[in-house]
Amino acid sequence: MRYRAFLHLAAVIVVLLIAWGISINSFDVQEKARSALGLNTMDQNKHKFKAATTAPEPKCSLSRVCPLDHFALHITSGAANVVGPKICFDGKTIMSHVLNNAGPGLNIVVVNGETGVVEKFGYLNMKDGNTKDILAYLKEIKPGMIVLVASFDDVTKKMTDEMREAFVGMGSTLIKSVKARDSWVFAGRAGTESKSLFEKHAVSEKKTNIYEGWPEVVEVGGCFPRTPTDGRNL
Repeated sequence: MRYRAFLHLAAVIVVLLIAWGISINSFDVQEKARSALGLNTMDQNKHKFKAATTAPEPKCSLSRVCPLDHFALHITSGAANVVGPKICFDGKTIMSHVLNNAGPGLNIVVVNGETGVVEKFGYLNMKDGNTKDILAYLKEIKPGMIVLVASFDDVTKKMTDEMREAFVGMGSTLIKSVKARDSWVFAGRAGTESKSLFEKHAVSEKKTNIYEGWPEVVEVGGCFPRTPTDGRNL
């Protein structure tokens, strides 16, 4: 009985070994066949292709990706005198109510037009600021610099004709029409009088104001061209 049991167990083991060997050979044959047909290489190339063609994401909440020779920007004016403006440049929010670095008046960001490096930012206090200091700040902006501006609260109390002319020299065509409590956003380039495509203005009128005594929020966004490296104005 023991001898028969031993023979039965040995037979089972042999069968299992044969089956295992067949499965290994079958797997090797399949792999060799896939390699011969180039299927493995195609799978690898497919993964590489997916990695290489991953599309970049739009910046500053734009609907499209900007060309390499352009910067993404999005500017939103303040809401009445309650919520501050927001200025986003090249994918980074520079000023906003959340960052707590916006203030009453003209919120302004100055960017190197060639490199995209933010040179300085802050707000020009158009309620209590010194008019000479504000004008000096605007005149110090070098030609070729990209200038982003968003209004918050009333921007006209300290506004002078010289200040308006400074923005005209950056491409603004609406600054001369901005009056008390109006909303205004603008992006231009210092040293050029070419009309900017990035400017909006909402007039404060009792019949149309959506906030109590204040007009609607205005915003602009898009792809702003770099400053040419040879110094030419666009």
